[in-house]
Amino acid sequence: MKAVDLPLANGENSPWDSGTAELGHILHPGELDLSHKVILYLEDISVSFDGFRALNRLSLTIDSGELRCIIGPNGAGKTTMMDVITGKTRPDEGRAFFGQTIDLTRLSEAEIASSGIGRKFQKPTIFENHSVFENLELAMKTDKRVRRSLFSVLDSAAADRIAETLELIRLAGAADRQAGLLSHGQKQWLEIGMLLMQEPRLLLLDEPVAGMTDEETERTGELFLSLAGLHSLVVVEHDMAFVRQLGGRVTVLHEGSVLAEGSLEEVQGDPRVIEVYLGR
Repeated sequence: MKAVDLPLANGENSPWDSGTAELGHILHPGELDLSHKVILYLEDISVSFDGFRALNRLSLTIDSGELRCIIGPNGAGKTTMMDVITGKTRPDEGRAFFGQTIDLTRLSEAEIASSGIGRKFQKPTIFENHSVFENLELAMKTDKRVRRSLFSVLDSAAADRIAETLELIRLAGAADRQAGLLSHGQKQWLEIGMLLMQEPRLLLLDEPVAGMTDEETERTGELFLSLAGLHSLVVVEHDMAFVRQLGGRVTVLHEGSVLAEGSLEEVQGDPRVIEVYLGR
């Protein structure tokens, strides 16, 4: 497998320019190359819609296992960025890589999802007429062809995975409950559980605590912190208390570019961030 040569805009070497894998490690087909510890790399991504520049030479890297929060005013380009990562929108310029070798700009949405990127939108999308358990079973990463699905039997390993996920998302006691009867927060957790059943390496989460109670918000933060390390998470959020609970690095977008980056305390003290976002 050939290494990808991605020089950065500032002239420094990219994480990809010294080989495809660490010495002694041979990648297997379909294996994500994280030999440089970076799971997502965006370089100079630009997207325009009818003359409006939604992303303007956006560059961003996310480390393997990192929990990154993305904040910024409406229209900053947060949703368009996630659309580019998931293949919904093709960039006019720039490069986007998943791991060292997977060029996201060359893949379809389905191929990107299969490669290990999961996305959760603000409004939960679940099968409301099915039980919580059945939702997780339907979301499992298996052969979805009709005949295989009709005659499949849930084996013990799959049942154990569902049970573990139910515990993780705190819905073990509601496994047999109809999903449509769950609270808003519980529906959000169920959808996150459904994403986890797809075995993603990178999770994109769009305003996951919008509409939640304070208790549900706190529990969601605990869930995300438990996932970090095993998964990489990119969380787009406006709730600063929730962002503070998550800790870690915060990226501020404005007019399609990175305006500031650092801890929440650092970006909150940045005069540019105060002017365009926090001061409003």
